[in-house]
Amino acid sequence: MAWTKPEYGHHTVDKAGKTLISTALFEDVDRALKIVNNWRSSHGYPLQSIKMTLTGRARSVYAGAVVAERRKRIPAIELKLRQNSSMQLSKMHDIGGCRAILASVSQVEKLVKVYEDAVIKNPRRGGEFVKKYDYITCPKKTGYRGVHLVYKYHSDSAALSVYNGLRIEIQLRSRIQHQWATAVETVDMFTTQALKSDMGTERWKRFFALAASAFASIEKRTLVPGTPDNIQDLRKELNKFSHEITLLQGFQKATEIIEGKLSKIFLLQLDSEKRTIKTTGFASESLLLAQEKCLEIEKENKDFPGRQVVLVSVESLNALPKAFPNFFLDITEFLRLIQKTIAA
Repeated sequence: MAWTKPEYGHHTVDKAGKTLISTALFEDVDRALKIVNNWRSSHGYPLQSIKMTLTGRARSVYAGAVVAERRKRIPAIELKLRQNSSMQLSKMHDIGGCRAILASVSQVEKLVKVYEDAVIKNPRRGGEFVKKYDYITCPKKTGYRGVHLVYKYHSDSAALSVYNGLRIEIQLRSRIQHQWATAVETVDMFTTQALKSDMGTERWKRFFALAASAFASIEKRTLVPGTPDNIQDLRKELNKFSHEITLLQGFQKATEIIEGKLSKIFLLQLDSEKRTIKTTGFASESLLLAQEKCLEIEKENKDFPGRQVVLVSVESLNALPKAFPNFFLDITEFLRLIQKTIAA
């Protein structure tokens, strides 16, 4: 497989990031996109390396763990830069991300310990540890829960040293935490909000904070700050959101158009208005082509927030809906858990 290498220094990358969110001329923005796409694509090899380590460790904890990787979408990069005016693109730690979804929260905590023990034994094996974000012990006010581990890629190989220092984020979630995050992203896609980034209507934000506390209660973990601290009051308030629950029921299941079923690299294109999901598979040796196609579609859809595209890697086509159910508008399990909570 041909891996992209960084072609620009950090100063140029940071400047391109600033141009991306400015009112610059089209020609300048187009060049900035080229630089940003190279920077994003250059995380491919470090991401693959760190994902392989994640796969082995996650499967040692739970054989059925779902592991996937993705590169951050251009609109998501833009939003994060807008929200954090002092942020430098070259320091953004989730340009490349991989994820493991486990059956239970206790398995997530066990996997975190595997990583912590590995850092003590060999600090550079599997990457150089940077920071841990524990959103299970301390949930975000949005309701997001999970554990994020940030690593820097490191290799003593002269050929691979060009990637040294590139940051990769590892997300560890239980199934129930993943279902919550999926529902949030599904609502974002249909309503063009950014609830995931704490931007959106107060009713939707409150609903998802309450839902997260309900799920935390099921997992017997810390509740979301600002929500009722007993299940009776939580259930009572959730019952006030019947309109939002009805809307969620209508958001489900997009029509699938699949090309390249035997691939492991997939380009997902969601049109939330038409409710279609186009899945295009690419052979491993066609990664550069897939990256170029992704950028091309992102440019075409820049003014259509209901259309989203992401380049992902999973072990098989069958694993796609499990790893990225938000793109398939599958929130069946989320709704089942919410309705069970309310009816209890």
